[in-house]
Amino acid sequence: MLFRTAACIALLCALGAWPAGAQDRRQNAPGAFDFYVLSLSWSPSFCAEVEERGGRGSRSQQCSGRPYSFVVHGLWPQYENGYPEYCEQPAPRLPRNIMTSMLDLMPAPGLIYNEWDKHGTCAGLSAKTYFETIRKARAAIKIPEEFLDLSQAKTVTPTAVEEAFIKANPKLTSSAIAITCNRTRLSEVRICLSKDLEFRNCDEVDRQACRRDEVNMPPVRGG
Repeated sequence: MLFRTAACIALLCALGAWPAGAQDRRQNAPGAFDFYVLSLSWSPSFCAEVEERGGRGSRSQQCSGRPYSFVVHGLWPQYENGYPEYCEQPAPRLPRNIMTSMLDLMPAPGLIYNEWDKHGTCAGLSAKTYFETIRKARAAIKIPEEFLDLSQAKTVTPTAVEEAFIKANPKLTSSAIAITCNRTRLSEVRICLSKDLEFRNCDEVDRQACRRDEVNMPPVRGG
């Protein structure tokens, strides 16, 4: 029986099916986590992927032609290994006025509601305080000038993007940032922050970074 259990665990790990919360003894307890990841999505890449799939999102506020560059995907509580999610089920209802107040940073209502349900409930904060924390975290990050109004598609290396963020944010180190990508495009910049919103190292997040030599950054729309 012991052998069979161990074999099942090995199979779950091999298939990537082992639940994230099971990696930490705290088991999705709200407020019991080690640090945050602030995820900044390159909006033109997201919108290009939506259009390729023929999704309705291509007509959304985010993808309707307004000049969005990096937008906030989320602020995610993390364990040193793994992460909690959906820590309150059902999640407390997110007031509509809080959702609308975040549209300048997260220009998609569905995203805001989902981030609250999946990640915000794990922060151990009220909805108001959680989204205020997102705003503070975003304000602490300076976007490199070359990415603010990118009028033409650009081919970059993940290392160059990382170095640009480090240069723009002198206290940021390479161990506290990870660039992610899909098959051809830059997807996100993920920055690790303490609960006090100070830069901090995060080995597991860093190991999940993009390994491609080059990626494409589609231009900002409607700029």
